Amino acid sequence: MPKGSPELTASRRDEIISACEKLYQTMSFKEITLKEISVETSFSRPSIYNYFQTKEEIFLAIMQREYQGWADQLFALCQENERLSPEAFAKAVAGSLDERRQLLKLLAMNHYDMEENSRLERLTDFKAAYGASLDGMRACLKKFFPGTDTEGFIFAFFPFLFGVYPYCVATQKQLDAMREAKIKFEMHEVFDIIFACVMRLLGENR
Repeated sequence: MPKGSPELTASRRDEIISACEKLYQTMSFKEITLKEISVETSFSRPSIYNYFQTKEEIFLAIMQREYQGWADQLFALCQENERLSPEAFAKAVAGSLDERRQLLKLLAMNHYDMEENSRLERLTDFKAAYGASLDGMRACLKKFFPGTDTEGFIFAFFPFLFGVYPYCVATQKQLDAMREAKIKFEMHEVFDIIFACVMRLLGENR
């Protein structure tokens, strides 16, 4: 790790993470390299290795940032409201994830690769942010819906998130293939599909 204050190190890591996130908006996971990322930053490619050893670690850091931001939203939702109806809660959760399409995209496409090709300490940092999102959801459920099977909700909802993105975003090639295969298929909005899931889970558990 290069010498410098923790604040400077965090700032440089954030610059690298943001550069990768920007590239991911127009390029695929496979297309993005450390060289491509370095072009978008003030660093040379060798300098990036001071902060991340693989591109998978950078993508994992994107997910870590997304999970932590989502966890903060969930805890704020819990603290700022005394009561929420199932519909209001479902709208809040759906809206919070609609803002985090990068997270949903990464969950659907490259989650295993990112974890497998990252150092244990980077994976541990990521798991802490993921755990915070679980705790934020638990806090909301226990406060707003005390009769709900909290763990049952979580272990249905969180795996469900891995499959949201493909039902909301498709390439033209994928759409053409589904038409050729004569599959009756309709693309959904992120908000709508998550809202429906939360309402269904709350209805089943109450």
